[in-house]
Amino acid sequence: MVFEALSRLGSKADRILLYPQEWDLEIESTSDRDSQLLVIARDRYDVKLLPVVIPKADDDAWNGSFTKFMAWEQTQYDRVLHLDSDVTILKQLDELFMLPSAPVAMLRAYWRLPSVRQLTSLFILFEPDEMEAQQLMVAASPNVRQKNEYDMEILNKFYGDSAMVLPHRQFGLLSGEFRVDDHRNYLGNTHERWDPERVLREASLVHFSDWPIPKPWIMWPHNMIQDEMPKCKLGIGAGGDDCRDKKAWLGLYDDFRKRRKDICALLSAPAPEWHPPPRNTTEASD
Repeated sequence: MVFEALSRLGSKADRILLYPQEWDLEIESTSDRDSQLLVIARDRYDVKLLPVVIPKADDDAWNGSFTKFMAWEQTQYDRVLHLDSDVTILKQLDELFMLPSAPVAMLRAYWRLPSVRQLTSLFILFEPDEMEAQQLMVAASPNVRQKNEYDMEILNKFYGDSAMVLPHRQFGLLSGEFRVDDHRNYLGNTHERWDPERVLREASLVHFSDWPIPKPWIMWPHNMIQDEMPKCKLGIGAGGDDCRDKKAWLGLYDDFRKRRKDICALLSAPAPEWHPPPRNTTEASD
């Protein structure tokens, strides 16, 4: 879906996909979805498919981090932009390749401010380097990585004090921003008025992060969504209720699911069981 969006928006940059070498491009049956999707990416969206060896480990977090860090090995390119799959791209991103040289450029995890100043791994522009790739993969290995340490923490160890910081207001809007009342961290000031329609128009990318709501390829538990979706703000006087946050948020999820069905021929996964979290429980966005 990311590749479809880049193609539709007219991106001129090469599109590459690293995938496990045990997958193949021979479609053996209608249920062979991995092969079908690889072929669609290659034939429809001109994606360069690069099979890679992913070491086995009983740690999904490490496997995911390892694959991401293997992108640093793509030294045939001066720069690579790594995007997570749980995003909707709204505008072309080719302008990023024209930025001044920097080993890494990332977004600030604005939702964790002011208590935590950290960069987020959802969007990484970097200059490939084989030595950096090796060091990152060693840092991500199970015998080196600390418990509860993921790619975001590792990247901050490496680049937290040296990365070029990109503007989150354009490239790092979280879907969960439409569910909160305090937007000072996103806006970066206390005087600007929150306008969800304008914010969405200005955004180049939206990252789906709505804990405890599942990712958009998973259906919502019915007993969850009424409590967790954005609420309309009561109108004052003759003014009607303001439901723009709710409309924008629902629109993002509806659009993602529709495109996933149309492009990938995939329906949403069944909703998980839902048990409300304890009061005052918080969790960092992913």
